[in-house]
Amino acid sequence: MTDQLEHILSQLVQPDNAIIQQATAQLKQAFKDPAVIPALCGVMTASQDAQVRQFAAVMLRMRISKHWRKLAPHIKENLKAVVLQALQQETEHKVRHSLSQLASVLVRRESLDHWPALLNFLNQSTKSANPQERQIGLLVLSKVMDSNPEPFRPHYKELLKLFGSTLEDHGNANAMFYSVQTLSAMAAFLGAEELNLTRTLIPKLMVAIKHLIQANQVQASEAMEVFDELMENEMPIIVPHVSEFVRFCLEIAANAALDDGVRVKALSCLRFLIRLKGKAILKQKLLPPILQVLFPVMSAAPPHGEEDPEDLDTESDEIEDKLEAHTPKHYAAQVIDMLALHLPAEKLFNQLTPMTEAALRSENPYHRKAGLMCLAVLAEGCADHIRQKHLPAMLQVMCRSLGDESQVVRNAALFALGQFSEHLQPDISKYSDELMPLLLNYLSGIDGRKGGHVTKAYYALENFVENLGDKIEPYLPTLMERMLTSLTCAQSIRIKELSVSAIGAIANAAKGALLPYFQPVIDNLKGYLVNTCEEVRSLQIQSLETLGVLARTIGKDVFCPLAVECVQLGLNLSNTVDDPDLRRCTYGLFASLSTVSPASLAPHLPTITTLMLMSLKSTEGVTAHLTEESQPFLLLDDDDVDDENEDSVIEDVHGDPEEERDVAGFSVENAYIDEKEDACDALGEISFHSGSAFLPYIESCFQEVYKMHDFPHENVRKAAYDGMGQFCRTLHKVWKENPTELNREALQQLLSMVFPAYLKAVKEERDRQVVMSVLETMNEMLKDCGAEAIRTPGRLDQICKAIRDILQKKAACQDGEDYGEDEQQAEFDSMLQEYAGEGIPLLALAAGPQEFAPYFAGFLPLLLAKAKSSCTVADRSFSIGTIAETLQALGGVAMGTGGMAESAGVVSRFASKLLPVLMGGVRDEDDEVRSNSVFAVGALVEASGEALTLDYPALLGVFSSLVSRETNKRVLDNVCAALSRMTVCNLPCVPVEQVFPVLLRHLPLKEDLEENTTVYNCLAFMYSKKQPLVIQHLRQVLNVFSEVLGTEQIKPDTQNTLVMVLQDIAQRYPQEFQSIVMSLPAERAATLAEALSGDA
Repeated sequence: MTDQLEHILSQLVQPDNAIIQQATAQLKQAFKDPAVIPALCGVMTASQDAQVRQFAAVMLRMRISKHWRKLAPHIKENLKAVVLQALQQETEHKVRHSLSQLASVLVRRESLDHWPALLNFLNQSTKSANPQERQIGLLVLSKVMDSNPEPFRPHYKELLKLFGSTLEDHGNANAMFYSVQTLSAMAAFLGAEELNLTRTLIPKLMVAIKHLIQANQVQASEAMEVFDELMENEMPIIVPHVSEFVRFCLEIAANAALDDGVRVKALSCLRFLIRLKGKAILKQKLLPPILQVLFPVMSAAPPHGEEDPEDLDTESDEIEDKLEAHTPKHYAAQVIDMLALHLPAEKLFNQLTPMTEAALRSENPYHRKAGLMCLAVLAEGCADHIRQKHLPAMLQVMCRSLGDESQVVRNAALFALGQFSEHLQPDISKYSDELMPLLLNYLSGIDGRKGGHVTKAYYALENFVENLGDKIEPYLPTLMERMLTSLTCAQSIRIKELSVSAIGAIANAAKGALLPYFQPVIDNLKGYLVNTCEEVRSLQIQSLETLGVLARTIGKDVFCPLAVECVQLGLNLSNTVDDPDLRRCTYGLFASLSTVSPASLAPHLPTITTLMLMSLKSTEGVTAHLTEESQPFLLLDDDDVDDENEDSVIEDVHGDPEEERDVAGFSVENAYIDEKEDACDALGEISFHSGSAFLPYIESCFQEVYKMHDFPHENVRKAAYDGMGQFCRTLHKVWKENPTELNREALQQLLSMVFPAYLKAVKEERDRQVVMSVLETMNEMLKDCGAEAIRTPGRLDQICKAIRDILQKKAACQDGEDYGEDEQQAEFDSMLQEYAGEGIPLLALAAGPQEFAPYFAGFLPLLLAKAKSSCTVADRSFSIGTIAETLQALGGVAMGTGGMAESAGVVSRFASKLLPVLMGGVRDEDDEVRSNSVFAVGALVEASGEALTLDYPALLGVFSSLVSRETNKRVLDNVCAALSRMTVCNLPCVPVEQVFPVLLRHLPLKEDLEENTTVYNCLAFMYSKKQPLVIQHLRQVLNVFSEVLGTEQIKPDTQNTLVMVLQDIAQRYPQEFQSIVMSLPAERAATLAEALSGDA
């Protein structure tokens, strides 16, 4: 049979499809013979044709991967011996490679204890004086370790010592490469006892890779993955070598003579290091050399006659896709982006600003472009710093660059403006009068033209207008005329798509003001959505997104009549078009419709949930990349020759899913990742708005969304965590509407799964954005579910510990190094702590004063440490704001339960420690810190009851001084609220004859309208306790009433309180009342008349 098999395999390499098909059929028939394994062994060792020997090894691997359990013991033993024999006698590298992969499958199937000969072979060959033998041994070692590294753990120390010598075998590139690959496979399993040994290898690794670059840049790039593995799994190994490692990466990145692939890999490693150890970059003064290398890379002009990918004059690709090109230039920009996200903005700007300014002044357009790209990537990570110190100057640069003679520079300016518009809201909207005419003028200059710069122009416009709010109204006619003209007249589908997308952004800002244009927009969108042509697919997808935006923004009354038709449109498209982008936009449309008309979705929930669950379960878009040597056997399906179906099923159950084919790796198309993300988001939102109608589907939906929380892509994980929280909020809403024990039990069951997943993520998740999303969702759940969220014993303690870990920088997503409490930190690190801190007052509200008191005591030192004058403005504002909201929560829950004495007893314990800090904050130079401090003083007074009575004179003196010089409206609003709280809590201690006129003088409130309830409740309280004083100032009182009654400035309860006071005044003091009303402007007099008649 050996000769027959050799002939069949030789036919597979013939350049004739008919011969290959015939040979494949013969091979399938041969596989039915039990003697096929020994025969293949014979071919593998004896054939004179290297390619046939390789094919035999591959066929053996494919066969035993699935049928190992069926083989007789003597065949297994013989096979192991034959493999080692073949490895020792084989001379062709490609055959050795296949033999080593065959050995790796045997190791997965057979424990090392049952194959001692392999260990002997590895031990002898890897230490051989013969370079070829060492190379073979290291090749086999790399493959078996990559396949199953854990059984080798007892030998790790010995292997690390081996690498100490093989990495110095600079004349044997393959030996070095296989050593690095083996170390990569070991990285995830290294223990504390191996750290020191591994640490000593880092300098040798860098030298070895430099030699590999000279021999094989593709191998060198792949070998550099070892650094990612080591940083991901054992960061302490790299830390002592950070400086050397950074310079190693920079040396490769700066070498323009090298291939893009290896330079990109070096920048990628550097980016990963900054993400994990940003502070080490600063501590070791590595920022200047990094920037000195990055800027020339970013500024490089493309080869003569070519353009950078994002500047190509095409109209089909998305701007984001072009900006993710795998070139050194774009990865250099991503490194700066990572620096902005992980370093203190002040320190980054000190180094970066001179380089950026020089680039922007350069006569070279690619230098100017680099300067603008640098501004663009700073927008997200350094948003606060730019807002406070650089926004006007940077916008001026962008505006000037929009008129640059070079299209390359204009493109970069548009992109930078779009990034600023996305990340610097609401501040950038203040410049609408300057920017909107520029953008509209730019668009008018490119009307009817195609190209990438048109996409960028719309990108900048969209991002800018989306958050303008009512500031968009002066430009609405011009904008909508331009967009509707494009929809009806433009020949380019891309221009129509961009216009439809822009309409969505305009709708976000304009909301109801878009109503005059609503019908023509809807008519156009419907036309696109019923068109079945493949050419308009991208336009259909964008139309679905914009339709969803309109549903959320135009108003329920306007959109509800269209809801049923929109549901049907979405379902029809899902049934007729197989496209992941279209499906995800359909899910988004359904989620939008659930916010305005859940009833329209209810009949279709079985279909809608089934579609979304299919998207979550689907492996569509996952591509398995087969090893090169397996390509000839794609026609051969081993299942076709398996006549023992029952055994095959058993084998499949127990088999290893990774070894059925020779898979080098997997990739997932972005569209399918986005589909899963949007399915998670949509299911959560639809469940919440559908309420009890969603109950029949909530269990199956939760199970599938829950599985996504450990999905490889971070956006899917974020969406899964959010969806899980939405399901909990749904069940809480259902329980509140129908408070049965069964509904409560269902809620608790879900919470018992979700909270452990959240807490694990906060502790172990490496991606900071995912952790922020988890904290945000957890806060929403605490806000909605209240005491139910912490009903399980121990959960309050667990959540508080998780928050404390974030504040102490102990979470996996944080850079654990700390160089003192006054050390500046990156803005996103501060943001992460802010998300954690927002949970503290929510827990206080849920737990109540007595239960939360010890936890508050534990948080206070951490918060007060950030309130020092030496801390950053962001830290001071955060700490005092968190303390204030927690004090308000403790006082609020006590008022709600009638337990003010309990609250006062708890809070008064902290008053002596808190008051001096808060009074220091009242004098702070920053507006926001002052505002938060004043609010905190009022909350402390309210929550402490009479405990601070003796401090009233000092507090009133400070507030009096502050009012006389303060210009910030929010601070003044908070002073009014603090005075109101003091008055209500302890009227005898307040000189109301002096305080009340001051209060009236600053009403109505200008910015912090949340405090209207506090202030007007105080006014009603004063009327009940000090009526003559109120009547003495009746003109001012009625004037204030006439400004706020019937407006959205005050809540319904406050409105009712003021109306009752107004009615009582009109009844008790009719003459004074009428006299004052008649002297008011007609509009205000009418407001009071309406309030009295009950029409307000």
